[in-house]
Amino acid sequence: MVRSSLDGPLDAVLVLGTLGAPERRRLLGRRGRPVEEAAPEPVPTSRATVVRPEPFGSRREAADWLADLRADSEACDAELDTALRILNRALHARRAATADPWLAEVSADRALVVRIGYGRGEAVAEGRFGAAHELPRATRRRVKRSMEAPEERFAALLGARERALAGEELTLRARADLAAGRPREAALQARVALEALLAELPGEATLLGLRGAIGEAANAALRGGLDAAETARVAEGVEAMEAALRRHRLRG
Repeated sequence: MVRSSLDGPLDAVLVLGTLGAPERRRLLGRRGRPVEEAAPEPVPTSRATVVRPEPFGSRREAADWLADLRADSEACDAELDTALRILNRALHARRAATADPWLAEVSADRALVVRIGYGRGEAVAEGRFGAAHELPRATRRRVKRSMEAPEERFAALLGARERALAGEELTLRARADLAAGRPREAALQARVALEALLAELPGEATLLGLRGAIGEAANAALRGGLDAAETARVAEGVEAMEAALRRHRLRG
């Protein structure tokens, strides 16, 4: 059961399952063994199902909802974003509960399959739908064309021909926090990211103008929370930092 507050309404029901996992008894007592080639190892996959808290009034209503989603890519994206936010809330909670810094959040692009559909509760939890729409991998997110040549930069970073900025990683973390619905963490990350970029990109004078709004939002985060206007200012600041980083990458 997923809730935003203890006494608040139910946001969603999250069902997690593992498919194709090897039997535990086969893993116990295993020893290392010599090998001649690195053959691929079968691995289990995980399935996450996000169920809306309120049922449809009828099968017809559910069918109309699914048909509308199939016809409206923006509505379909919004539905997917809502489900991802719920799943990433769970991963964030799991990371905190287990103190595991390596437990990463996910995006739609990393999913093997993404389906949106409807059905009876227990059946849907087991992966069986009354009707469903499977999103084509190529169209889950419409990636904007770019001049940045990320593959070339990837090779340059690995080969030490170029260094990543500390502000890049911090800005990415702020963006991830915003996408996951964590404005407090985003504000705090944005403040540190901004200070790093001001030191690393002294030619980006536009970044100086962000200090006031980002600083106020970070102070609000320390006091306990951000309102909608402060969250919007953090988002605008992160966008401005991302734009400065794009200019830096294009300059080479």
